[in-house]
Amino acid sequence: MSFHQMLHDATANERAALLAQPLFADAMSGRVTRPLYCAFLAQAYHHVRHTVPLMMAAGGRLGTDYEWLREKLVHYVEEEYGHHEWVLDDIRAAGGDVDAVRRSEPAFPTEMMIAYAYDTVQRGNPVGFFGMVHVLEGTSTALATRAASSLAVALQLPPRAFTYLSSHGALDVQHVDFFRELVDAFDKPSDRAAVIHASRRFYRLYGDIFAHLHRENSACNSPIAAAC
Repeated sequence: MSFHQMLHDATANERAALLAQPLFADAMSGRVTRPLYCAFLAQAYHHVRHTVPLMMAAGGRLGTDYEWLREKLVHYVEEEYGHHEWVLDDIRAAGGDVDAVRRSEPAFPTEMMIAYAYDTVQRGNPVGFFGMVHVLEGTSTALATRAASSLAVALQLPPRAFTYLSSHGALDVQHVDFFRELVDAFDKPSDRAAVIHASRRFYRLYGDIFAHLHRENSACNSPIAAAC
């Protein structure tokens, strides 16, 4: 069995808990308001803008015997650089206040996920960073395109308001294939254990963000939806 399949199987319970979040069902059926969509994008901006710095930090902590992985991270950096600006473009197209989002602080669950990612890289095994990649890219590829289509109809917003979701949907299958080949190259038990452990944690942390958004979706003057 490949390690990618092992990782998928080992995190089945955590993945199911994330996908059971009410917000996912709401998004798939178009039961999301424009303020809630803006709030989701605001939190996405706050964690996406750390993706490249985290990759660079992880690359800096890899030993000399991981030069092959550092090369892969260079490819990832080139692919991911500037994606946080895509999120801001979507907020602008959805009628949100981009400057307010730039000035805002992340919601508590978002800040905790970011903090855990840096802690994993700096204190633990930096290979654990790929647990975050597994959760964020895998989840978005499975759901993003369908959710974007439903939301576009329900919110009556143009395609340019869904650049972030659409780009992380069907078009991101190549990224998932790249990730599968990458993690299958991990042959050390300690590295595999680090990726599985981090993936389990990131499923829970990412789920906390969606649970928070679901709780705070009642009014546009909610703290996380203030830019709408």
